[in-house]
Amino acid sequence: MEKKRKIWLLLSLMAVLMLLLSGCRTQQEYKEQADEETYTILDQKWQPKHGIKVNYRISDVAPDPNSIILDPNWVPSGKINLAEAVKIATARSRDYQSRKESLYGTALDLTLRRHDFVAQWFGTIDGGYTRDESDEAVRAGGDLGFDQLLADGTQISAAIATDWLRYLTGDPDTSLASVLSASISKPLLRGSTKEVVQENLTQAERNVLYAIRSFSRFRKEFVVSIVNDYLRTLQLLDQVENAQSNYISLQASYEEAALKAQAGKLPRFEADQTKQQMLQAGDNLARSQRQYQQILDSFKLTLAVPVDANIILDSSVLEEIALMEITEPNFIVTEAVNTALKTRLDLATAYDKVDDAQRKVAVTADALRARLDLVASARVDSTEDTEWTRLRFHDGSYDVGMVLDLPLDKLRERNVYRKSLIAYLQVQRDYALAADHVKLDVRNAYRGLIEAAQRHHIQKNSLELAQERVHSTTMLLQAGRAQARDLLDSQDDLLAAQNETTTTLVNYMLAKLNFYRDVGILTVKPDGSWQSLEKINEKLF
Repeated sequence: MEKKRKIWLLLSLMAVLMLLLSGCRTQQEYKEQADEETYTILDQKWQPKHGIKVNYRISDVAPDPNSIILDPNWVPSGKINLAEAVKIATARSRDYQSRKESLYGTALDLTLRRHDFVAQWFGTIDGGYTRDESDEAVRAGGDLGFDQLLADGTQISAAIATDWLRYLTGDPDTSLASVLSASISKPLLRGSTKEVVQENLTQAERNVLYAIRSFSRFRKEFVVSIVNDYLRTLQLLDQVENAQSNYISLQASYEEAALKAQAGKLPRFEADQTKQQMLQAGDNLARSQRQYQQILDSFKLTLAVPVDANIILDSSVLEEIALMEITEPNFIVTEAVNTALKTRLDLATAYDKVDDAQRKVAVTADALRARLDLVASARVDSTEDTEWTRLRFHDGSYDVGMVLDLPLDKLRERNVYRKSLIAYLQVQRDYALAADHVKLDVRNAYRGLIEAAQRHHIQKNSLELAQERVHSTTMLLQAGRAQARDLLDSQDDLLAAQNETTTTLVNYMLAKLNFYRDVGILTVKPDGSWQSLEKINEKLF
């Protein structure tokens, strides 16, 4: 009975020891360690030319002091201006959150690639109880060691193993022994250069840089997209207001025409024409209201706020834009193109990928060579009896030699090498195409800016003319020198001119933002807003 109790006690202690060693860290500690390593990498690689380092940390880590922080349970209501909308979108947009997580994931992958070149420790503990016809015994054992890969491809491995055995019946006997083993393998031909061995690490390092550039570019595109959605929503609201004003005006015209028709001062068909136009205006108003409500709800989804949130947009933004000096660009387009070629982060990545492809050619070419490795190993046992800490180095087993793997069948490697050469040519073409796309983007944006300015000036003149036509036609109709159809046509033209004037105003603002984005000089500030256009203009020219 006493013997069994001791056995269970020993096994229990061993089980507790194994649990303690296997659970050295909590899940939260692993998470915090991953976060610390990942954001240390991002902080080190984020350069000033990538933009302000802010609003880049994922939602379940401590935010950067300059990041936008909003209560996740807060539901906005009432009027929100453009700057507030951009701020809300930056803090809550699902797309923005996904891009931050993608950035985090790329940096997290790098931690694994770096880990490939540090000592990787391992350890195991085992124990148990055995019984047969003649003996009972308890045993325990374990090993501790490490593997390490060096930059030149050398692989080192070392471990020490210990075994303990205790017989409980018959003549009790105890054995305790340990074994030290080590091996080293150093490539002399294939896989012996730092560039080849560390290619995966090099690529992972560069992937983080590319991810930072991509995220910075995304932030610029994101701000422009939010501004676009905000202004397009206001554009529809303006159309609703114009449609309502037009409907009210036609109501008044019909009431006056109906009275004149009853008094015999106006043909009945002209009064009916006015009524028909009024009904069409009412239909247009209902359609405009529906479209506005739909686009407003869609914009709420973009901001990641509930679709039933009671918010309205600040229409004074359009008035502020209207007060801006709307002029055609006064610079040469080639200057803007040259600036874009120097500042566009996506183009810089396309250029660096050419270098990546060139390295891949060198790596695949190395795989065509023979493999010649220098290998050595050693095994040393402890002394007999129970002096397990005394290793018999003089009586150990030592081995050194070389292993040659002849390049007799390299079809697979040959094909991979040939594909890498073709991929290199493709990436060179991709870069040339990317550069041409940048030039095209800037030239198109430049043309769009000129067109937007010209069309807005035309539409402003058209609006003034339409307003004057309505006024003069009304006076002529009252004097009996014009027909109702003339007034209805002038009111139609006025409605169209009002809508087009707002459309061209919004188009100009967006064209200007798109132009600075495509040139690559749009700066996103910590609050999610953008640098003033005047300062951007000074920065470029």
